[in-house]
Amino acid sequence: MSPFAAILQVLFPTTCACCGEVLVHGERQVCLNCLCDMAATAFSSMDDNPVERKLAGLRRLRHATAVYLFRKGSTVREVVHAMKFRGNTELCLMMGRQMGLDLLASGRFDDVDVLVPVPLHWLRRLWRGYNQSELLCRGIGEVLKAPVCTDAVMRHRYTRQQSLQQGQQRTDNVADAFRLRKASKIEGKHVLLVDDVITTGATLSACANAIAEADGVSISVAAFSMAL
Repeated sequence: MSPFAAILQVLFPTTCACCGEVLVHGERQVCLNCLCDMAATAFSSMDDNPVERKLAGLRRLRHATAVYLFRKGSTVREVVHAMKFRGNTELCLMMGRQMGLDLLASGRFDDVDVLVPVPLHWLRRLWRGYNQSELLCRGIGEVLKAPVCTDAVMRHRYTRQQSLQQGQQRTDNVADAFRLRKASKIEGKHVLLVDDVITTGATLSACANAIAEADGVSISVAAFSMAL
């Protein structure tokens, strides 16, 4: 660390995105204590894991996983909220790299050709300023050495926030919300569809169904977390 950077750290210390404690040298975005509190799933290495069972009806599905467990009051919840609502884009990239390491270690996602984030409607993208799933993709892509495609599928209909919906409302809310836009970019490829949280699977299912319209495509799914 340069002397100037050290002075800035003293005057404007960087704090943990989860607990707010000042980060020490070597820590990035999330302190070591909070990282240790994040509940990992080991789903990526498991056939017939809970995410695959949740998405079992999807066409052309190969593998599915969620890297962490999302619970109320948990560190993972704080990370998701920091990524999604607090504008912490660097945290998105960092957690994407963590996801990439998990997928790489499993050996089940080695032949992924392209990563596709679940898209936001352009109005929500404009309001938020970024798509957290796209940034997760970019972090994963750094590890898997795979490109990110952001225009193969689009969210053509504005939908209410899924977190405010219950049960069947979630499915109805995203029904036909996604449309295949540039099929040529994913035809014949193994696509990894990426999102931040999977709850009922309604959003990922709706988006995957749109992607499945492309000729010869196969689909795997990776979520940062799975809500319990």
